[in-house]
Amino acid sequence: MTLLHARHALTADGWQSDVTVTVEGGRIAAVTPGVQGAGQAVGVLLPAPVNLHSHTFQRAMAGMTEKRGAGRDSFWTWRDLMYRFLDHLTPDQVQAIAAQAMVEMAEAGYAAVAEFHYLHHQSGGAPHADLAEMSGRIVAAAAETGLGLTLLPVLYQRGGCDGRALGQGQVRFGNDPDRFARLLEGAAAHLAALPGDAVLGVAPHSLRAVTPEGLAVAASLRPEGPIHIHIAEQVAEVEELLAHTGARPVEWLLAHASVDGRWCPIHCTQMTPAETAALARSGAVAGLCPVTEASLGDGIFDGVNWAQAGGAFGVGTDSNVQITLTGELRLYEYSQRLRDKGRAMLATEAQSTGRVLWQGAAAGGAQAAGRAAGAIAPGLWADLVALDDTALALDGRQGDELLDAAIFAAGGGLVTDLWSAGRHIVTQGRHIARDAIAARFRAVMADLRGRL
Repeated sequence: MTLLHARHALTADGWQSDVTVTVEGGRIAAVTPGVQGAGQAVGVLLPAPVNLHSHTFQRAMAGMTEKRGAGRDSFWTWRDLMYRFLDHLTPDQVQAIAAQAMVEMAEAGYAAVAEFHYLHHQSGGAPHADLAEMSGRIVAAAAETGLGLTLLPVLYQRGGCDGRALGQGQVRFGNDPDRFARLLEGAAAHLAALPGDAVLGVAPHSLRAVTPEGLAVAASLRPEGPIHIHIAEQVAEVEELLAHTGARPVEWLLAHASVDGRWCPIHCTQMTPAETAALARSGAVAGLCPVTEASLGDGIFDGVNWAQAGGAFGVGTDSNVQITLTGELRLYEYSQRLRDKGRAMLATEAQSTGRVLWQGAAAGGAQAAGRAAGAIAPGLWADLVALDDTALALDGRQGDELLDAAIFAAGGGLVTDLWSAGRHIVTQGRHIARDAIAARFRAVMADLRGRL
């Protein structure tokens, strides 16, 4: 049993003071406000969100793609660079990079990650002897770091809607539905080595990369698990779907799949108002990655109309060009302000911008990950993050102002402790395995720089 005593806590019943949280078996057993309790003292205790969309191997690319090519750079030129980069990665390197990314996620305030995992095979496309070898490496990184994991093996079948074969940079991703089903079984076997909060879902990559039949098969393979899909990220993607199907991506998906609360469509930066409202009504969680969407020039998600339609959302780090929870939340709000030329666009009359962002990301991320978390309430996994209330940016703040200051006024470094399903993996602002994992990551980067 673990006892935590928070001076301020955002519980399922709102802000409360002098709160004792009892953790047993990785879950919150009791939340007792208004008493001076025993146990570890923390400043501000919050539900720790899930990072709902990540490609951990891309952390090693951060800062390498900011040079301009001969023409206009775009998502598609960045993708070509990414394909060339990943061709060099070995299983050992993928594990080392994933562990480093997970350390940084925990220190940023994420208690778990939904890993959209598509790097399955060897360079050249030949499968490993263990078809799920690379999934096993993601699991091993989660075991090393203690970060919660929702593993989402990706089905990737084709190079585009016209059915063209996978290109050289894509062959490490490719599977037909039958082989993907076997890979998923192997991933489940690896995942069984993790604690009971680990989750297995599926990720049909995109409507460009899977056939309608493949999408249906993928969605059926984990009947209770989460389903994530990239959708409506780029103008060229919308145009390709329109040309081949006569429908826009979100329009097509809603017409051909039983989209509900298990689904997490990722990005959704190219939607019409009608699509925005319809997708929100489905119960799906919008998976937003504002830092990556800005980095790649994707566009701006329509968060204002999404919220008005009652839509749920969460945030992820996607390309991991920068791993920052408060940065993702801040940029989500700021993008709405820049587009609509207003302020406090996502706030409500009852809750400040920071409260809406944090609480929404915690609840939506947990739903998208199939994880019983997202709030400080009995019975949920103890995914908890503590912030330093003595930091200058938070000093003297109360209630929603604590979150407003943490997201919009602080420069980072506020996380003192983090628990993932009760595992205390960040203390005094540092992950418990930071140094050893960073040393291995340095060695991987030195080797990659020598070969790229």
